Order: sequence, then structure tokens, then C-alpha cells
Amino acid sequence: MAHTLVVLAHPQLGESRINAALAAEIRGVEGVTVHDLYAAYPDHVIDVRREQRLLTEHDRVVLQFPFFWYSVPGLLKQWIDEVFLRGWAYATGGTALHGKTLQVVTSTGGSDEDYTPEGRHGVTMDALWQPLRATAKLTGLHFAEPLVLHAVRTVDDEQLALHAKTYRALLERPYATMVA
Repeated sequence: MAHTLVVLAHPQLGESRINAALAAEIRGVEGVTVHDLYAAYPDHVIDVRREQRLLTEHDRVVLQFPFFWYSVPGLLKQWIDEVFLRGWAYATGGTALHGKTLQVVTSTGGSDEDYTPEGRHGVTMDALWQPLRATAKLTGLHFAEPLVLHAVRTVDDEQLALHAKTYRALLERPYATMVA
């Protein structure tokens, strides 16, 4: 059985309607470990060896976060910077992540139309993924098709339940064929 590490990065998860519901839906899914970075590291002092051990114990890494200013939340960026070390994750001897899958699950306040060249942001989500795609490539991770939940501020309870079930189904199905 494959194992999935969900790296949950929401600075105010207790105040989140969307990401909290998504995380609640996947807790207890067989083969899935939910790792809340902000709960684990409230002081932002990351235990790099622990994080590297978690990564090596899992075949797929899912980054779940709210999309902040066209990027990941600060602690998730710090986590990538500190954990994906030269000689461990890339460069000579850095093969610890090779062959694993990286998947992004994120929520945005804007609509999908906002993330078009003609939209409010003037850029596509695909373009905004480039830093994470480049990170995946450098570290030998396969970059799977992201799951983006748009316009989450206007999602009603029924839509939220559907999003949560979609996320659960994503984590329950085999992912080797989902690589983009």
C-alpha cells in the first residue's frame, strides 16, 4: 500500500471553514498521514530530520494550503527551504525524494475566471505553479495535477461537502496515473 503525507499549512486552521473541513474529511483515511505544520511548529523552528524522515516514509506528498498572495503560506515556504536540503533532496547524493509524487491542494478566494490572462489577476494558476513545478523537477518528484478550489468564500455547505468528498476520493485512489 502506498502512503501519503499531507503537509497541511494554514496559519489559522481553527478559523478556516474550507481547509479545516478538507482536513477533517481525510483524517483517518488508510495510508494518509495529516501533518499540520502550524500545530507542529508554532515557534517556526522546524525539526529538519523529523520532516525528512516523514518524507522518506511516504510515497506521495500533498501540500494543502490556502493560496496566499500567489504562493504558499510562509511556514510552508520555510519548510521547503529548510527540509529540501542540497545533498538530501537534490544535487550530488540528493535522491531522497526521487520517484515520489508531489500534489498540491489549495483554495483561493478568487474565481477560476480571475486566474486567466484576461481575469483580475492576469495570470493562470498553471503559471503560478511554476516554482513548485521547478522544485519538484529539481528534487525528482513527479508533479501531479493540482486540485484547486476557487471562490471558497462563497461556497455553501453542500458545495463544501462535495469538495471534501472529492479530496478524499483523490487521496483514496491510486495516483501513479495522475502525474501531469
